[in-house]
Amino acid sequence: MRLADVDLKARIPEREYEERLRKLQLDLLKYQFRMIEEKVPVLLVFEGWDAAGKGGVIRRITEQMDPRNYHVHPIGAPSPEEMRHHYLRRFWLRLPKAGEMGIFDRSWYGRVMVERVEKLCPKEAWKRAYAEINEFEKMLVSDGTLLIKFFLHISPEEQLRRFRDRETNPYKRWKITKEDWRNRDKWEEYEEAIEEMLEKTHTALAPWHLISGEQKKWARIQTMEVILDHYKRVFRQGKECIATGCHR
Repeated sequence: MRLADVDLKARIPEREYEERLRKLQLDLLKYQFRMIEEKVPVLLVFEGWDAAGKGGVIRRITEQMDPRNYHVHPIGAPSPEEMRHHYLRRFWLRLPKAGEMGIFDRSWYGRVMVERVEKLCPKEAWKRAYAEINEFEKMLVSDGTLLIKFFLHISPEEQLRRFRDRETNPYKRWKITKEDWRNRDKWEEYEEAIEEMLEKTHTALAPWHLISGEQKKWARIQTMEVILDHYKRVFRQGKECIATGCHR
């Protein structure tokens, strides 16, 4: 699994997008109620390039859902208190309960991306993290959590266009920071880290789903269809298939 495998030319017409979006949102709402009844914890993990559209995807997923049973966790830098503990602890404390959905806008994968590239932790620490993360996710899935991981990929040209749009649009200016530009200057370093992350943490129990974010509407539809497909397999084959990976 590599970033080069993502078709960045994929597009969806406006009319088709609106029709599929409405249907998918209704289907996700129906399955949300079923997950609540069956007490299945659902964990969605979103990673991707800056400005790849993660926030927009999450908004469309949750737009018509019962807000009492999902939580969105935007993950930033750890606090001084959190840095005193193992890096996975702050995520463990936010895991969804039975019947709830937890959505992570960035996640524990910061250990092998941002912390690696920005040298915020020793090399031996982020190298060790691949095995730690795989064991962490295996434990969650084996315990009955439906874990679905997404990486939203865009081209550097499209990212630049969105950065410039954010700078000139007063309603989006808050979305762009000096840190975003600094990260962009390290595109090749991040790309190397992402490729290694995908290689080492794409497992049978917790595979990655690579989504083209070049057109935001396409990314939203594709992501929601992946989630719905996982839901259907769980109820078609039984809850026990989560722990065995047969819903993949």
